[in-house]
Amino acid sequence: AGAGGTGIGLALTKELVQAMGGDISVQSPAPGAGGKGAEFSVLLPITRKAAMREQAAWSAPPDAPRLIAVPAAPGSSEDPEARRLLIIEDNPDVVEYLAACLGEHYRLDFTYNGRAGIECALETVPDLIVSDVMMPEKDGFEVCDTLKNDERTSHIPIVLLTAKADVESRIAGLRRGADAYLAKPFDREELAALLESLLERQKRMAVYFSGKGQEPSPAEITEAIRVEDAFVQKLRQIVEENYGDEDFGLPELCQKIGMSRSQLFRKMKALMDESPSNFIRSYRLNKARMLLETTGMTVSEAAWAVGYKHLGHFSTSFQEEFGFSPSETNK
Repeated sequence: AGAGGTGIGLALTKELVQAMGGDISVQSPAPGAGGKGAEFSVLLPITRKAAMREQAAWSAPPDAPRLIAVPAAPGSSEDPEARRLLIIEDNPDVVEYLAACLGEHYRLDFTYNGRAGIECALETVPDLIVSDVMMPEKDGFEVCDTLKNDERTSHIPIVLLTAKADVESRIAGLRRGADAYLAKPFDREELAALLESLLERQKRMAVYFSGKGQEPSPAEITEAIRVEDAFVQKLRQIVEENYGDEDFGLPELCQKIGMSRSQLFRKMKALMDESPSNFIRSYRLNKARMLLETTGMTVSEAAWAVGYKHLGHFSTSFQEEFGFSPSETNK
């Protein structure tokens, strides 16, 4: 009964008051004023010009399904190009506040406890995860532990939300794999800026692993890059061992690496900005080019050596990849 509040209710109240064109203020008594509490004043305008809009109140019922997608503003959350963000939170008020803060820019999915959040993340492989710390079944620390140690989701940035702002709690979260730690109540602009920063970091990582950017210095190679480099090396090793097999393709790669098509696609797009099929294709064509440049193989022999059954298809693909035909390689 003597537990203090987290402050998130005040943050939500401020958002609601401002959304209605009002204002909220507080007057706190001086220390030693006989235990008198703070006085809050809410001023709301009276108008007959409010726009009519149908909007059903939303909250998480006790028997809520494991995954609920909350639609955001038109043309945003339904945009297939929008980043996918999973929010793991059991408080309906916080859920609604986060939807208001982020729905305009992200495709949002919600789950209501840590166990469901882990299942959803493994299934959908989102671009970002925002998770509460204190939740039933599995807390935010366990969410971090599980997802950061699973090859399918280890690359996903995770932000932990908590009312505990002390240094020990922050260190605990970061040690369990969290990429950032945000104390409640948080400012919506601070959250937005934090997520944008994490996405920019992902873009830099994708440039690194795609080989399209400058090699980072040893000081710039983070633990996240070291972890994901192991996955990239595993991926390349599998293709290296199988590129000569004409029957080796996406289904076989998924089977050997232990991921579904959608899991592997989203992992590779986030990590390398490349689809699995294009990766296999480029790997084969680069091998063929090397063979043509360093051996006496004919175009036909090089094509067959890298798993192409049809010479016409090989020549077309080679031209698209390098800008010249395979017969011009040694010229």
